[in-house]
Amino acid sequence: MAAPVDDMFSLCVDPGKAASGVEVRFIDNVKGKGLFAKRSIKKGDAIFIERPLVSSQFLWNSLYKYKACEFCLRALETAEENARRLSGIPGLSLPHPELCRVRPELHQACPQCQVMYCSSECRLAAADQYHRVLCLGPSQEDPDHPINKLKDAWRSMHYPPETSSIMLMARMVAVVKQDKDKAHWQKLFSHFCSRTANEEEEIAHKLLGEKFRGQLVLLHSLFTAALHDDHLSRWFVPEGFRSLFALVGTNGQGIGTSSLSQWVHACDALELPAQQREQLDSFIDQLYKDIEKETGDFLNCEGSGLFLLQSSCNHCCSPNAEASFPDNNFLLHLRALGDIKPGEEICISYLDCCQRDRSRHSRHKILRENYLFVCSCPKCVSQMDELDATSEEEEEEEGEAEGETEGDDMEDEMTDV
Repeated sequence: MAAPVDDMFSLCVDPGKAASGVEVRFIDNVKGKGLFAKRSIKKGDAIFIERPLVSSQFLWNSLYKYKACEFCLRALETAEENARRLSGIPGLSLPHPELCRVRPELHQACPQCQVMYCSSECRLAAADQYHRVLCLGPSQEDPDHPINKLKDAWRSMHYPPETSSIMLMARMVAVVKQDKDKAHWQKLFSHFCSRTANEEEEIAHKLLGEKFRGQLVLLHSLFTAALHDDHLSRWFVPEGFRSLFALVGTNGQGIGTSSLSQWVHACDALELPAQQREQLDSFIDQLYKDIEKETGDFLNCEGSGLFLLQSSCNHCCSPNAEASFPDNNFLLHLRALGDIKPGEEICISYLDCCQRDRSRHSRHKILRENYLFVCSCPKCVSQMDELDATSEEEEEEEGEAEGETEGDDMEDEMTDV
């Protein structure tokens, strides 16, 4: 049974404002539900700001020393520390260090396991929500601890860039275990779209590769050994575990935070004389070149989360809204890309900008392979009667580009429902 619509707004920063501006409606048996505007929304307006039910940093991201708050995923390195590590230049100094918003003096560690938080508020929130179940205490570095064995198994079968996280599933279990009102949390999680058995198998295959059957069996065994709970027995049988795996793999929204990115945006907003502006821009351009040479595209602290309201947004190849994380933490901001009329569906794109510029054939191929649906958005419908074939050379170029995106996170955008 799906969660009541009222629950859909419960994680919004301002639930009343969100509920007055948008509503969730059932569309049909193919698309399921969708998010619709109840009032006029102007281009650039914040439609809502939402916290995730659960979120987690990717395991490889953490292993590679991307320091993030264990609760809200806020980057913990200062912009200068971040720039030094990513560029490989130990003595690098950033101009205008006062623009960095990271406050190391506020950081706190769990007194038992020493995982780090950006503030006492986040440490206490994590403890209240899930961390008492997942805290490893003095066994934090013990490779034989059941949770560490689960993490190691996940990393061994799921190389970067990660497309999901077993720890997101672990936190789902932990919040139900810790809360007295277990039915409430289970009802919230039941909101996320379900899949058929065949679709769940396809998702597992994509996430785990050719050896997915054996790997899924191993993950199920380790997950059960680490976290089994009688109240959640349906999640621990093989079929339930596969459904949970598919839920996280298809509904997880990618989250990226970066203290360096925040510093760059703050620099862009400075009012400077022309010569100083040119010098600062030149410095930043060179810094990004150094980072690209040293670490490539892996710039952010990355993880994923489950967002109740945003999960209702369907895909469109010409979206009227987009999600971002401008607060450098897990708070999702949904903003309008254009004017939205009352009654109009609010859609995001599961494709990046480059992918949206490809042919309808190419877009459909990506969406079918990654999200298991055929797009019928206005842009695709309008192109159906147009010549939708490319030359052999163009198809080859698109094929090469698609090959490069095979490892893109499924969680960069929510899937269609």
